[in-house]
Parts: sequence; structure tokens; C-alpha cells
Amino acid sequence: MNGNMKGILLSLLTSILLMLTSCSATKFVPEGEHILSKVEITTDDKSLDISTLEPYIRQKGNSKWFSLFKIPLATYSLAGRDTSKWVNRTLQRIGEEPVLFDTLQARLSCEDLRTAMQNLGYIKARVDLTTKTRGKKLQVRYKLHPGSPYTIASIAYDIQDPQVERFLEENDFWSNGLKAGIPFTINQLDTERKRITTFLMNNGYYRFHKDYIQYTADSTLTNQQIALTLHLLKYKANSQGEETLHPTYSIRKVNWRSNNDERVHLRKKVLAFNTAIEENKLFSSADLQKTYNNFARLQAVKYTNIRFQEVPDSQLLDCNIQISTNKPSTISFQPEGTNTAGNLGAAASLTYENRNLFHGSEVLSIQLRGAFEAITGLDGYQNEDYEEYSMETKLMFPRFVAPLLSRSFRKRSTATSELAISYNLQNRPEFHRRIFSTAWRYRWSELHQRLSYRFDLLDLNYVYMPWISETFKKEYLDNENSRNAILRYNYEDLFIVKIGFAVAYNDGRNALRANIETAGNTLKGLSKTFNFGKNSYGQHTLFNIAYAQYAKFDFEYTRLVRLDADNQIALHADMGIAYPYGNSKILPFEKRYFSGGANSVRGWSVRGLGPGKFKGTDGRIDFINQTGDMKLDLNIEYRTVLFWKFNGAAFIDAGNIWTMREYAEQPGGEFRINKFYQQLAAAYGLGLRLNFDYFVIRFDAGMKAIDPAYSTQQEHYAFLHHKFSRDFTFHFAVGLPF
Repeated sequence: MNGNMKGILLSLLTSILLMLTSCSATKFVPEGEHILSKVEITTDDKSLDISTLEPYIRQKGNSKWFSLFKIPLATYSLAGRDTSKWVNRTLQRIGEEPVLFDTLQARLSCEDLRTAMQNLGYIKARVDLTTKTRGKKLQVRYKLHPGSPYTIASIAYDIQDPQVERFLEENDFWSNGLKAGIPFTINQLDTERKRITTFLMNNGYYRFHKDYIQYTADSTLTNQQIALTLHLLKYKANSQGEETLHPTYSIRKVNWRSNNDERVHLRKKVLAFNTAIEENKLFSSADLQKTYNNFARLQAVKYTNIRFQEVPDSQLLDCNIQISTNKPSTISFQPEGTNTAGNLGAAASLTYENRNLFHGSEVLSIQLRGAFEAITGLDGYQNEDYEEYSMETKLMFPRFVAPLLSRSFRKRSTATSELAISYNLQNRPEFHRRIFSTAWRYRWSELHQRLSYRFDLLDLNYVYMPWISETFKKEYLDNENSRNAILRYNYEDLFIVKIGFAVAYNDGRNALRANIETAGNTLKGLSKTFNFGKNSYGQHTLFNIAYAQYAKFDFEYTRLVRLDADNQIALHADMGIAYPYGNSKILPFEKRYFSGGANSVRGWSVRGLGPGKFKGTDGRIDFINQTGDMKLDLNIEYRTVLFWKFNGAAFIDAGNIWTMREYAEQPGGEFRINKFYQQLAAAYGLGLRLNFDYFVIRFDAGMKAIDPAYSTQQEHYAFLHHKFSRDFTFHFAVGLPF
């Protein structure tokens, strides 16, 4: 396609877009009313964060794709008035009706904005509303005048219950509370009320609630200062009851019941272990919440309902825990269709799961999987198909299973222990591979800090190659002209014995993950002690099989920036480094990094980019060569709501992989601090997503922008010299890329 044709198409698309977005919707506006075309919020105080006040505006304009184009409104405006026609009904259903300016909603918005500023300490705040009309379109501006913020000058305490007053003072409670000089805001006052309420309810005050705490504020002081008094009222059983001291309650008895009055199908020891509420202890709302959390983690439990019953004429509580359990066993079957480079195939998996194996909510899962693929076009090979059979068994315990841990520590920890064993059999025309794996790992979390952890105490993989085709050996492994160290290393028997630790943090806007693992160090120590043998390459062996030795570190960070209800920006960085040493000069293939694909630089296919400026030459084996020891991915993605379940995205990706050593098979792939930035690839594109809440189907179309594999300007700067057949890549995936 020549430049003139591209220009004509671009102009045509631009014209259509402008025509669509500017298509008049005024035909649906009644006489005397206006479309709300724009809503703006400004302030004369730059210290005020107006983005936090935007939710108080009750009426906003029509939604925009990518914060620019009112496509939903334009779609609606294409419809005719005759709703008996299918096309008009469809356009109105998938489009968005014009938002008509409502004077009542505007006045209420002004009141809400003023109240919100007062809650932030701007007691004398006011809001000006101005409108500007042009034809049947109207723009609204809310101008905020917050004034000077008020601060707390002094704090006095009126605690009307002497027992509560003494208890708070004994625990030095007020030292961490409100302070003179801090801003006078409703949020500060509410936080203090919640802090007092939580503390008392965690120490036996079962009937205490935050309404017993009130404030009086004297604003007659000068310099925008407030004299604050906190009042903690006495207890009243009801509105007509007498004022008394606040009672403290203890737990008399804990009972467990099923939802149908039958026996609970969990061992009593397991019930007690997951119940933080204990007999003869003061009532604690924290123990109540922890008990709910503990039972929610048990896959044998469907739901839990906890109720307290007061013992007459006492300050004792009976705790009744009602538990509904799931069906213990399930069987599922999942068929699949596969298409690898044009080779069609089918796969199916059968999974059995028992959620209560030993009546302690232990989960046993057994998955059997089989796959077949017809492989064509391989000359010199006898059996032209691919078969794979695998079995994976997992046993998960909903607690720490480890010696030397105290019972109190295990009760405090929200941990699971997992034993996994799998066997995978692959028969290809080129080779047969067998992989045996077993692992013992722990997972636990700290919900209040939004942290989760994983510790792989032992992860063993044994790769066994019982047969390799003579044709494959001759053409790739033993041929001096194409001898490839990376390729050869990954078609030999190998032990991988690793340990690893990972931590993750997620607060809804920021997500961080870090992982570190090492392999072979234990075997290296044993090899010196027990004098393990060596193979012809000088590697120590266990049972005449070499073992891998390496260290690997990964770090990933994602930040979501919310622009409005329909638009957000996702920023993402993913980097990793792995170093083979000691018994290994090359990383195992499964541990090497690759670039390109639906979750990386989307202008390239999976394993189609790098390392460095390396350019593949033989697609049959370059999936081995296009791997590395280091990875860097940088992504920015604009996400917008389109209509119904459809979301859109526009993205820019950059990144690459590199090797830590120089390999003859990967020229230009070695990482060099003074050159790596020149080898960063870049891509851009658009995405379409079907968001069904519980899962997302994603289609991404990426175009190469900068290709480090080429040195000529026309191919290196692809965004200046487009070639669709060379630069375009389409991706289909389930789930968001990050």
C-alpha cells in the first residue's frame, strides 16, 4: 500500500469518526431543555484536591471513549424516532441517551460539594454555579471557594463512665488519638470514634457502639481554630432505659451446629482450631471477624453464621456457630481444541476434587489430561503426530503443616500447606520426554496489610529423555554446522531442585510482586561431601544425571490510575534476572525468559522478540534461541468502557530480553549496560475486551514501532515505515495482561 493510499484511508477514517461523534442528538431534546455537554469543576485554592470532590457532582455528561469521543451518544443519535423499527431500537439500546441538564440536580450538587468541603475543615466554603448555553447544548461550571481550613486548637474529654475512663487511661489510649494543631475534618473525628469503638469492643464491651461518642465544637475562637470536646456517654439498654455503666461480657460456651441440625462434617479439633472465640475470655469483635475469615478459607465450608446469646441475669455470652458445608466431592470434564502452527488437535481433562478428605477441609485434587495433535510437514520422521498424557495430584492442608511451630502461632497464621506430584509424558516425532515433579510449599497472607506470601520449601523436577529421533540428532544436536549449546542442553536428562520465596501486595490500585528462587545449592554441597561423579562436560551428577544450578529474581509492579467511572490508565513494569553458575552454564529452558506475546510486547508473537538485537533465522528451532537470562517489560494501557460487556484499550509496550553470557547461537543477545537501551523494542495497538466480571476475553492487535533486530532505518523505525504483513500481530487471551 503506497503513501497516498494510506493518507486517503486515514483521512476517510478521520472524517467518519468526526461525523459520527458530531452527529446531532438534539432531535431527542424537548423544547426548553438542553444536553449537558460538559461539566467542569474548578477552585481558587490550588491546595484543594478537586479530584476527590468530583463524585459529589450528581449529574455528569455523556460517557466518552478514551475520554475523547462520545461514541455511545453518537450511536444513539443515529437512531430514528420510530421505535417500531428494529434498527432504531437496537441503536438506542447499544447507544447512550442524551443527558439532559437538571437544575435540581445541579443545586443539590452545589450543596453536596459545600458539605464535602466543610467535612474537610473548610467551614466557610461556598460554591458558585455558572452555565453557558449554545443552541441546545449546555456547559456547567462548579467554582469552589473553600476559604481557610480550620484546625483543632484544644481537645477536652468528657468520659461519663469512670470504668471506661480508667481502662482507657491505663492503656495510654489517648496518646495515639486526636492532637491539637491537626486539621478539623469529619474524617478525623470519625476515625477517632471508630478507634475507640474498636478498642472497647475488642475488650469485652459487646454492646458498645460509636453512637455513644459525640463531639461539641466551639468555633468562636480566632484564626480558624476549634475547641473540641469528646463526650463518651453512659450505657442505655434502650431509649427508655436508665443510664448505667457499660457492661463487659465474657464467653461462657462455644457451640458448633450444622445448617440442618445434623452433625458438622468437620473434626472437633479442626472446628476449635479455626475458632478464635474462646471460652472464659472477654468478647472480642476482632476474634469474631477472624473466626469468620478462618471458616471462609475452608473449602469444605459453604457459609458461616455466628450468633451470640446472652445468658439471663449475667454478663456471659453463648456463641453459636452455624456451619453449612459443601458437597465433599466433585468431578469435572473439560474438552479443548488446539491449533499449533496450523496443526489441529484435541485435548481433554478429567478432574476429581475432594474438599474434605480427612474431615479437616483438606483438599485432594487429581487431574488426568490427554492431548493429541496431528503434525504434518516433517520430512524424515516416522510417526507424524503428537501425544501427551499427564496426571497431577495436589493435597492442600488449610494450615501450617510443619514441626517446631507452636499452636498459638499456627492459629494466628492464615496459612495453607500444599503437596503436589505430577507426571507428564510427551511423545513427539522428534523426541519423547518424561517430566516428574513434586513440590512442598506454603502460602499465607496478612489481610489487614494486603500482603500474601509463598514459600517453596522443596520443588523437584526430573526431566528424562528416553528417545530422540536420529533425524533430529543429525540435523540439530550433532551437526557441527548447526550445533546449538542451548538446544542440546534442553534435550538431556536433568535434575532441577529449587527453593523459592515470593511476596505480593495489592490494595486495588497498586499491585506488587517479588519472587526469588535458587536451585542446585543443596546438591552442590552434597556433591562435595559425598563426592558425586561428573559427566563429560565437567558437571556434577546425581544418579549419572546433571543437576541445574542458578539464582533467579523477578519483580513486577502495576498501578491503576482512575480518571473517571469509565476510564483508567494502567502502568506496568516487569523485570527479571537469572544467572546460571556452578554446575550450569545455561539456564533450563523452562526457567529462561521470553518476550513478545499477549502479556508482553504485543507487536511480536510469543518468543518472537530478542534477545537483544538477535534476529531469528530458522523458525523451527528459534523458539529455543529467542530466550534469555534477563527481561524488561514496560507497558502503558488506556482502558475505557465501550458499551454492554465491551471494553476497549489503547496501549504502548516496550521491552526485550538479554543473555548474561555471550552465546555463539545468539549474536547480539548479550546484555551490555551501555547498549541495552538501544535494543528496547516498542509496539502500540488497540484492544477489545469482553468483560463478564468473573472472566475477561481479550483481543489485542499490536503493531511494531521499533524493531531492534534491524539496523536499517526503514525496518528499525517501523512506525515511520509501516508494512502491515511484517509489523502486525494479533493476540487472543483470557484475562487482562496485567
